[in-house]
Amino acid sequence: MTPARTETPQHDLELGVVGNGSIAALIDRDARVVWACLPTFDSDASFCALLSPRHEGGDWTIELQDHERTEQWYETNTAVLVTRLYDRHGGAIEVTDFAPRYRARGRLFHPVMLARRVRPIAGAPRIRVLLRPLCDYGAEPALATSGSNHLRYRLSDTTVRLTSDVPVPMIQRALPFGLDRPAHFVLGPDETLDESPADFIALALHRTQEYWRDWVRYLSIPYEWQDAVIRAAITLKLCQYEATGAIVAALTTSIPEAAGTERNWDYRFCWLRDAAFTVRALNRLGATRTMENYLRYVFNLVADHGDSEIGPVFGITFERELHERTAGALAGYRGMGPVRIGNDAWRQRQNDVYGSLVLASAQLFFDRRIEHRGDARMFERLEQMGRLALRMAEQPDAGLWEFRGRAAVHTYSAAMCWAACDRLAHIATELGLDERARHWHDEATALRARILAQSWNARLGHFVDAYGGEHLDASLLLLADIGFIDAMDPRFVATVDAVGRVLGRGDHLFRYIAPDDFGAPETSFNICTFWYIEARAATGRRERARAMFERMLAQRNALGLLSEDIAPATGEHWGNFPQTYSMVGLIQAAMRLSRRWEDAL
Repeated sequence: MTPARTETPQHDLELGVVGNGSIAALIDRDARVVWACLPTFDSDASFCALLSPRHEGGDWTIELQDHERTEQWYETNTAVLVTRLYDRHGGAIEVTDFAPRYRARGRLFHPVMLARRVRPIAGAPRIRVLLRPLCDYGAEPALATSGSNHLRYRLSDTTVRLTSDVPVPMIQRALPFGLDRPAHFVLGPDETLDESPADFIALALHRTQEYWRDWVRYLSIPYEWQDAVIRAAITLKLCQYEATGAIVAALTTSIPEAAGTERNWDYRFCWLRDAAFTVRALNRLGATRTMENYLRYVFNLVADHGDSEIGPVFGITFERELHERTAGALAGYRGMGPVRIGNDAWRQRQNDVYGSLVLASAQLFFDRRIEHRGDARMFERLEQMGRLALRMAEQPDAGLWEFRGRAAVHTYSAAMCWAACDRLAHIATELGLDERARHWHDEATALRARILAQSWNARLGHFVDAYGGEHLDASLLLLADIGFIDAMDPRFVATVDAVGRVLGRGDHLFRYIAPDDFGAPETSFNICTFWYIEARAATGRRERARAMFERMLAQRNALGLLSEDIAPATGEHWGNFPQTYSMVGLIQAAMRLSRRWEDAL
């Protein structure tokens, strides 16, 4: 029986992500795979060392004897991660990690597969290979069997095979050995590899590098902060489960929003709102195929929905119920449980979802680069969202911050319902449907007037978070971005100033500060900080916004990635990782603030 772990290792979020649209893995600075769910983003976490399993393992470690220091980087414009480990005796190794993704035989090859190449680059390094997947979220080791050149692991939801040119006993027994030549490891489907691991990895690596560099080549990036935007865009791409088009909010579960809280949530699902933000950000960069794949997912979801309400979050293979439970065999990030599997937000009413769906779809009707553009039939399907938006706009909901203990008519939810009606009017005009255009224009105009009357607090002199309310929340910063109000309208300017004054903590912005079901928030929410940066720029404070943006870029981890939250006092990352919201905010702020190419050259 595997011995219980005697101490909880301390992790941080200095992690890189590799993936290919079918699988994603988080790798730490020491080249350890510490998180990966197989065979899908929301499956059992076979590699769960990040959340402190009570059993030994949950990792895939290339352990360098007498390890002293590390260097790590992404190969330029790719999702290929390189880690160099140095020992105390002048020895060094280089670990290259990637998930194959490239065109082959007329289709995209992106299997559930991780590939690793380990090569000596100096001295006489000695290594051990520890491949220790666990089952049922850390409850027990995976059953392993061996063949002549491979190991097979029976996981909770699939069986995988490791094929390597390292002798099987060296891996199976974690024996140390001198690395005098490159070693190759392919962990993937339980199938025979047709060529040697070295030949397979050499070709797959080359083709994967080519794929990513070609994808990046066609991005419409801003003149400034190009590397930051490219890394954010690749990361967003890695968060789309390509089989269905779903986009997850993050790749992890239960990394707490702050130390010692129970704000631990499972983000490995598709929030329609978060995914719509991702789509809009990638659209601005010209990567419209993500939108097309996501809308395929959405229309499959709502095909048989009729006029019934739509939930805010779904599983990546269309699951509607995401029952929440805890994983008792995982102590949690730095031992801070509980670890939650599933998310009860699926039970909530969040009325902004209708606007999110229409906004995510709108570009289909206007962008002439898209092969299958929106037509009258698709417009009719979106009108279903418009009817629901009108019905739900002024009904109490949990809001985009998913309050579990209270409901209100939230300003942002109502404004997003207005946005659904407004964009339907524009789409109908583009399609030449004059009667429908007038209908949706009139509905949008009337709804906007009601929202303005109910969400403006004359005594406080700014918009408030809910009808008749007195509080602020950061979503009010989006009212100009969605076109609900002009950015230079004195009411919006006053609201931006009030939000910064009340919710700001130095260069960071909180979502809200009023206590919720779990007390008062302790960390800033990264996308809110980016919203504030954009709002400052839109209201004429561009240079201040640029300075704040530069300081936020400095808060990224060493590989250019962001989690959900930052502790303002320390700059430490908290919350699930990598967070699509945060990478979206970075892209949008950079696009707004950058000098134009024509002005820079």
